[in-house]
Amino acid sequence: MSWLATRLGRWRAGRRRTDARDSHFAVSQFGPSRFGASRFPVSRLDSAASAAARARQARLRRWSWAGALTGALLAVLLYAPATWLASAVAAASGERVLLAQARGTVWNGDAVLVLSGGPGSRDATALPGRLHWRLRPAGLGVSVRLSQACCLHGEVGLRVRAGWSRLSVQLQAPPDWAAQWPSALLGGLGTPWNTLQLGGVLRLSSPGLTLESAAGRWLVQGRADLDILDASSPLVTLSQLGSYRLSLFSNEQGQVQIVLSTREGALQLSGDGLWGPSGVRFRGEARASEGFQDALDNLLNIIGRRDGARSVISIG
Repeated sequence: MSWLATRLGRWRAGRRRTDARDSHFAVSQFGPSRFGASRFPVSRLDSAASAAARARQARLRRWSWAGALTGALLAVLLYAPATWLASAVAAASGERVLLAQARGTVWNGDAVLVLSGGPGSRDATALPGRLHWRLRPAGLGVSVRLSQACCLHGEVGLRVRAGWSRLSVQLQAPPDWAAQWPSALLGGLGTPWNTLQLGGVLRLSSPGLTLESAAGRWLVQGRADLDILDASSPLVTLSQLGSYRLSLFSNEQGQVQIVLSTREGALQLSGDGLWGPSGVRFRGEARASEGFQDALDNLLNIIGRRDGARSVISIG
């Protein structure tokens, strides 16, 4: 019996050592889990953790790039140079209105306003002083505030709205507002103004005006008057030709009507036309007042096509 008890004790001790080795092997190979030994090897868990860390780093890098690009775009928008606006104005006007020597940004800047005859033209006239602007977003468009010591009496505003095949420009000016420029400014537009070399003053006034382009058709609400005061020309011996008014307003059909009339003077101008999808169509005439035919004969030959005592003006 003692021999049997000894053998049984040795067998139990060996069994405990075997169970301990098996348990240690299971933990070392599979790792602990909620239910004891994990079903996954430690190496696989490490790989999954590494993949998750790499994914987090990739997301962080993407967010970092997105933030950097957003900041760069905001910086470009906030500090875009004024020359960008000058290029846009030149392109929109067919290089007839130029913002030369532009300084500042698109939002706050100034430049020398120049009228030109367009691409390839050698005619250009610059206004004295500098035109200052402030540009701000306004709803679906932008609001522009303009000032110029030489020519704009006070600050004047323009509100520009763009939509699908639609563009609206609204003049926002104080009551009794008027702008004034030397008539010589027109010489920069080329023929026939560079030949006439007009002297005098251009005066623009408006109680309110909105121009809207829809599907290639221009509509107008309100009125604007451009006066040429005390006009003169070196082509005649007279000290003055007279004073004239070009009015722009909406007719009963909603079209942009253009009317030219004479306020006073030796040279009598008259005519009317429309500003439509195909451009400006204008028909008018020029005559010499009684007693000034000889003095104005050469000028009448330049203004338009001679038809007896009158000169026919045709545009479009």
